[in-house]
Amino acid sequence: MKSLWVVAILLVFGATAWAQVENAAAPGDAAAAAQPAVEPVAVASGNRLPHYPLPFHRGNDASASYQGFYLSLGLFVPVVGLFFLWIRTTQWVDDDSGRLKLRTEFWNSVVFAGGMAGFALIFMLPTVLLGLPALLLAAGTPIGLYVAERNSRVPESGKVLTPRHLTTVANRLLARFGIAIGGGETPVFAGGPPIKFIGKSTVGGESDADRSRQVENSRGYAAAKELIYDSILRRATDVHMEPAETEVAIRIRVDGVMHGGEAFDRDTGQAVVNVFKVLSAMDITERRKPQDGSFRAITSGREIDFRVATQGTRFGEKMSLRILDQGAVVPDLGKLGMPKRLHDRLTRLIHEPHGMVLCCGPTGAGKSTTLYAALTSMDRYQRNVITIEDPIEYKIEGVNQIEINSKAGQTFAGSLRSILRQDPDVVMVGEIRDAETATIGCQAANTGHMVFSTVHANDTITALFRLLELGVEPFMVANSLTALIGQRLVRRLCPDCKEAYKPNPDLVHKAGLPADKVEFFYRPPKTPQEECPTCGGLGYHGRIGVYELLVMTDRIRDLVREKAPAATLKAEARKDGMLSMREEGLRLVARGVTAIDELLRVVK
Repeated sequence: MKSLWVVAILLVFGATAWAQVENAAAPGDAAAAAQPAVEPVAVASGNRLPHYPLPFHRGNDASASYQGFYLSLGLFVPVVGLFFLWIRTTQWVDDDSGRLKLRTEFWNSVVFAGGMAGFALIFMLPTVLLGLPALLLAAGTPIGLYVAERNSRVPESGKVLTPRHLTTVANRLLARFGIAIGGGETPVFAGGPPIKFIGKSTVGGESDADRSRQVENSRGYAAAKELIYDSILRRATDVHMEPAETEVAIRIRVDGVMHGGEAFDRDTGQAVVNVFKVLSAMDITERRKPQDGSFRAITSGREIDFRVATQGTRFGEKMSLRILDQGAVVPDLGKLGMPKRLHDRLTRLIHEPHGMVLCCGPTGAGKSTTLYAALTSMDRYQRNVITIEDPIEYKIEGVNQIEINSKAGQTFAGSLRSILRQDPDVVMVGEIRDAETATIGCQAANTGHMVFSTVHANDTITALFRLLELGVEPFMVANSLTALIGQRLVRRLCPDCKEAYKPNPDLVHKAGLPADKVEFFYRPPKTPQEECPTCGGLGYHGRIGVYELLVMTDRIRDLVREKAPAATLKAEARKDGMLSMREEGLRLVARGVTAIDELLRVVK
């Protein structure tokens, strides 16, 4: 790109020099130009034309004694300013497309060609009124197309030229002159990516400005900002820093799958780890014992929480960061991927006056998101809704949200016992981890409250027996439970580069589908298309839920009281219409939403 800029600069200033060449006038012409105006003649006499009534001159200045200066400085200076603005924009496109893997060579060529064509037009067209719109159209169109493509690849917080982004940029510029707009604190980004870290206080406060300023001059601060900002743009949910013998490897989790990143050398990696430890109020001298903490960051007007955990390993201290975007919008219950039959049935159940709805699955299966979606579907102003979470993942208006603190002795069970004296209508417990929490939750469901919670189990039947194993009496489980939701998250195929293929009959048989009725499945492209604007060569973009719903009918309640085996309970649930997660997932495969390999990877 630098060589292209040099060529562009030479061409523009060469055109300028050419336009400013003063044509030396002949002596006769100069004398004619210096003569006073001749009185106009009304009609031609003989073969002679009448004299022009005004003095003849060339160039911009009618009073000048020279000819040939055809360039208007008043119009040329803004054009030069636009030229350097275009150069800065091409540099941004080059850096941004490289970081996001968005067809860097293609966009560099298109933006450069469009700009050069625009500047050629502004010098070729007779007036600036024609040339300036031509310049803006030729140079601005490729840049606008690139912005549209890159905005479709990044989260809301990373989009540019949006009203929120323009407002943030304006506030940031005004803040440099001491002008604060909106009454709030405008974050100032000290170089590098537009992200500001906010450290955690050790004395009980939410943030510590001194701790934030403490790391700004440290060696790894710029690298830490680059790592976090890049992870946010790539929609990562977790960042792992793993020490090796000669480097610190970086891996990020996108859509539930780990991907490699650019590694740090040992010294830089350790400096970055220390930055996060200082922000999280950890002891930077302790590198063997596990520690945990948290800090926040602000980027593009959005607040993001980070949960940090460290652990000593063979080659040093490993660190993992969980990214929780507080600005994310809770999805609607109908947009989670549930089939209409299951969605309608679940909607009726969660609006009952009392009972317990449990969501089960492994870590990262989207259980909390499902419960949040259920809460937002309720009238939170007519009902008193209280949640107990660790941590608070989404902020919901009209809901009293409590974050537990195990170090201070605040647990799920203790908090649940306390909030039952706050006259709640709906209670959400982040996770049932022990017998005490499970027992209190069941008691709350039996005393007129609607309780939502999660439990770690592979499916709904296993979750039912998990409560029994925790020590809850079978009659209490049978009386309190309303429904159990089992779920997994599978990756969505990229709609722009997925390809159809004839599936292997053995694979179709393994999936439990009739081979004679299956014509095509879809999969990611065999050759990754790194220039794909949607997925960037991954073949997948985003995730969708796969669910199973077990409704506690009277017959199933009787079987639970009798401590019937799991096979009997499962057979009875299937009689009531329950489909397994694999069966529900095959519906997505048949529609081309996900690939059969992805479904079999996630669901057994």
